[in-house]
Amino acid sequence: MSEIIAPTPRFQALDPDYANRVRGCFEGQALMATLGASLSRLEPGFVDLAFGYRPEFTQQNGFIHAGVVTALVDTACGLAAHTLMPAGTDVLSVEFKLNLLRPAAGARFLARGRVIKPGNTLLITQGELHAWASSVAADDGHDEGQLVAIMQATMIRR
Repeated sequence: MSEIIAPTPRFQALDPDYANRVRGCFEGQALMATLGASLSRLEPGFVDLAFGYRPEFTQQNGFIHAGVVTALVDTACGLAAHTLMPAGTDVLSVEFKLNLLRPAAGARFLARGRVIKPGNTLLITQGELHAWASSVAADDGHDEGQLVAIMQATMIRR
């Protein structure tokens, strides 16, 4: 993940079964299923969602629509926050700011969410969307793709 701010520390999950709980939350989101997004990274405080280009989610110039970008990054941030919640709780977005840095053009995309500061009620998160022209990932794991959007979001424990 790009280091826009200081690196995030590693977190301890409060719920030993957090991964199954967060997977269930993701799988229960009809929008993510409609978009064809998949959960590609899941650890305490961090979530990555993979998404492939589909023409039905573009705007008039052929780029992925900003609403889709927003939904993907917001979901990654929310799920990252959800990894740090105790069992029986959930999170909701209460505020976010998205900067679109370039058009969302590419064959594949990765929405990354991470917790910056977990609190008892509010959690501050950061998200990014990266794009790659190729639908196949590089083998070396160092290709960060093009940074398309950045988000700062606040989640509330519910």
